[in-house]
Amino acid sequence: MDGNRRWARDRGIDELDGHAAGTEALRGVVTRAAELGIKHLTVYAFSRENWGRADREIAQLFTLLASTIERETPELAKNDISVDFLGRLDELPADAAARIAAACATTAAGGRMHLHVAFNYAGRTEIIDAVRAIVRSGVKAEAIDEASVAAHLYTKGIPDPDLLIRTGGEERLSNFLLWQTAYAEMITLPTLWPDFTAADLDRALQAYADRPRRFGR
Repeated sequence: MDGNRRWARDRGIDELDGHAAGTEALRGVVTRAAELGIKHLTVYAFSRENWGRADREIAQLFTLLASTIERETPELAKNDISVDFLGRLDELPADAAARIAAACATTAAGGRMHLHVAFNYAGRTEIIDAVRAIVRSGVKAEAIDEASVAAHLYTKGIPDPDLLIRTGGEERLSNFLLWQTAYAEMITLPTLWPDFTAADLDRALQAYADRPRRFGR
């Protein structure tokens, strides 16, 4: 979900308004994805690198997180959509961690679609945490394989993504799902995230459907 700040700057408004517009775009995408029968949708909301931003912006982001969770959790539950968060959640402020845990618990029974929010997430950190967990479990080196690594990732039990959509015109992974996207198709769009619509999602999915997938073969 890239481009919130640039979207705001282009309009001469506060960056927080750009992030707020981004949450509105996300609502539309979640709604459309559920309508299409997509079972898993993962979004990159806050990276561990984002802590390097100005204190004011970080404070605003966590305020927005709180209001978004409060507003959207009942809607997700009503629409049979579960939400969970991927990342080092133990590093978050206690209030934010509590709100996240409550949202996950409230929507846990949702089976129509699963919304995965990468928050305080970094792909390399995820792999490091998985390796540490494997070492602590006492598994012998020769017994470690792809399945054992996958079983210790934040995304344990979640299918690898088929399609990665990158908005904002950037053509890089930005430390997102490095392990899981090994064979994902990637579509990059110049569209800034707040301008991304259900129609954009439809077009990206059609482009994906038109591609032959070889999985490295």
